[in-house]
Amino acid sequence: MIHPTSTALITGASSGIGEAMARRLAAHGANLILVARSEGRLRALAEELSRQHGVQATVIAADLSRPHAGKLLQDEVEVRGLAVDLLINNAGFGGFSEFARQDQTEIGEMIAVNVTALTDLTRRFLPAMLERGRGRVLNVASTAAFIPGPLMAVYYATKAYVLSFSEAVNEELRGSGLSVTALCPGPVDTGFQDAATLKESRLMSGVTRLALLDVDTVARIGVDAMLRGQAVAVAGAANKVQVSAFRLLPRGVAARMIAGVQARREE
Repeated sequence: MIHPTSTALITGASSGIGEAMARRLAAHGANLILVARSEGRLRALAEELSRQHGVQATVIAADLSRPHAGKLLQDEVEVRGLAVDLLINNAGFGGFSEFARQDQTEIGEMIAVNVTALTDLTRRFLPAMLERGRGRVLNVASTAAFIPGPLMAVYYATKAYVLSFSEAVNEELRGSGLSVTALCPGPVDTGFQDAATLKESRLMSGVTRLALLDVDTVARIGVDAMLRGQAVAVAGAANKVQVSAFRLLPRGVAARMIAGVQARREE
């Protein structure tokens, strides 16, 4: 259940899972702080949700890959007199490449968004939640968090960090009334695959193409798990089975399997 005066800050809110979560939370009556680089798309979404649900929707354009992005975002929230009750660290991206050939700028920005910004924002907004005695954090990880990922080595590693970090901090909060949830979807029907150039991979092509979860389903699973205070939520029955199976495999075997599945497809 969402407190009637709750405000949710959502990163990566301009599209995909972040936008779907914004819509779901607005329907529950939560006020919103929508964060992404695309200010125009954020403003259109904010106006729509404010009109439909009567909630306050604040737009803050920010590039979380930039240095000190977390501090600048926190300062902007405070200047506007807002308090964050629900923090949803959804922003993130991947890249498909052999690590030794992957663009170094892309690697740095991926770690900055997927790991550094997520960690920094959680540290910045969690203490005030503790003082108020209520709050929730939802970190979007991935089923990639459970296995090594050749050809997407950095992306898989960042999601493993998100899962481990979320579980650890959630345990630290036991008995406080607060919680941290790690949402672990598999492939989702968003623009992520195109941005990560996954069309080159067998994983997303031909007969080996996996069924994609829709963003509304993933958003529902994530928001509901967050509100329950659930530590980890794997989205989708097939993904739950897959995660359980990979946990039983030796890590080296899992790495070789993923290398085969994600190998570049032949033209």
